[in-house]
Amino acid sequence: MYFRRKMRKILVTGGAGFIGSHTVTELTQAGFTPVIVDNFSNTDERILDGLQSILGKLPVLYREDCTDRAVMEKIFITEKPDAVIHFAAFKAVGESVEQPLKYYRNNLDSLLLLLELMTKYSVRDLVFSSSCTVYGQPDELPVTEKTLQKEATSPYGYSKQVCERIITDHCISDPKFRAVLLRYFNPIGAHHSGKIGELPFGIPGNLVPYITQTGAGLREKLTIHGNDYDTIDGTCIRDFIHVTDLAKAHVKSLEWLANQEGLCEIFNLGQGLGNTVLEVVNAFEKVSGKKLPYSIGPRRTGDVEKVWADVAKSNQMLGWKTELSLEQALDDAWRWQQSLGN
Repeated sequence: MYFRRKMRKILVTGGAGFIGSHTVTELTQAGFTPVIVDNFSNTDERILDGLQSILGKLPVLYREDCTDRAVMEKIFITEKPDAVIHFAAFKAVGESVEQPLKYYRNNLDSLLLLLELMTKYSVRDLVFSSSCTVYGQPDELPVTEKTLQKEATSPYGYSKQVCERIITDHCISDPKFRAVLLRYFNPIGAHHSGKIGELPFGIPGNLVPYITQTGAGLREKLTIHGNDYDTIDGTCIRDFIHVTDLAKAHVKSLEWLANQEGLCEIFNLGQGLGNTVLEVVNAFEKVSGKKLPYSIGPRRTGDVEKVWADVAKSNQMLGWKTELSLEQALDDAWRWQQSLGN
C-alpha cells in the first residue's frame, strides 16, 4: 500500500499496559518503531519480559508519567515521533466513582499536554484510546458511531466524552491535525504465546482477569454484579473483543491516517455482538475444563445494562475485522494466567 506520509516512529503512551503492550507487538511486526512511555502505575514489570521474548528485543522505554511536562517535552525532542497512540489513562469504572478527581486530573491533563506538545513539534497524527462508555445506556442497539451519547454513567466515561470533545475541537482549530478516536467495547484475552496479557494490580476491576484468577484459585469466587437486568439471564451484556484484534485496529488506523488530510474520525471496535456475563462464565468453563465458583451480588454503580457495537464503519473504512472468537480469547487469557503460576 502506498502511504502519502511515512510514519515510522510511534510514541505509545501506556505502552506497557494491557492493550498498549499488544499494540506495541503488532506495530513492531508491521514495521513501525514504537517508543513506550509508561509510569507502571497499573502494569507489571513481567510484561517487559514478555515483550522482549515475543519481539526479540525491548522497544525504547521511558518510565515516566505522561502528565510531566518537562519529561514529555524532552521525549518529543529526543525521539521525534511521527505519530502518537494515547492509551495512558485510569480506566476502572468503579474506582472513578469513588475517586473522580483522580480520574479527571490524570485523563484530561495527559491528553492536553500531549496535544500541546504535538502542536509545538508538528506531530499531526493521533490515535486515541476511547471507550463505549461514552454512549451511556443507549436507547437502541447496536450502537453506531452516530448514536446519540447519553449522560455518562461514571466519571471514567465522562472523562472519555470530554477527551473526545477536546480532540474534536483541536482538529477544527488546526486543519492539518488528523485524529482517530477508537471506541473500544470490552477487550479481553491475551497474546496467543501466553507471554503477555492483562495483569492488574490487586483485585481485578475487569471481568475476565477475575474469572481466570478464580479459576487458578487466587480468588475464592467470582461475584456477578446483578442478575435482575432485562437480559436473557439477568446479567449485563457486553461486546467482548480479543485484545489482539483490537491491537491490529491501531495499526490499521495509522495506515489509514497516512492517506488522509486533516480530520477527526470515530470508529467502534468490537465483535459486533453481545454476550452476558454468565455466557462468558460458561464459555470459560468450557475452554478450561474448570467449574467456576460464583455468587450474585448487588448491581455495581456506574454499570450499563447492555451495549454492543455496530462495526460496519471500521470494517469498511479501515479494512479491519475481528478474527478471534470469545472462546479463543478466554483460552488465551487462561493460558496467560497459567503462565504466571500462583
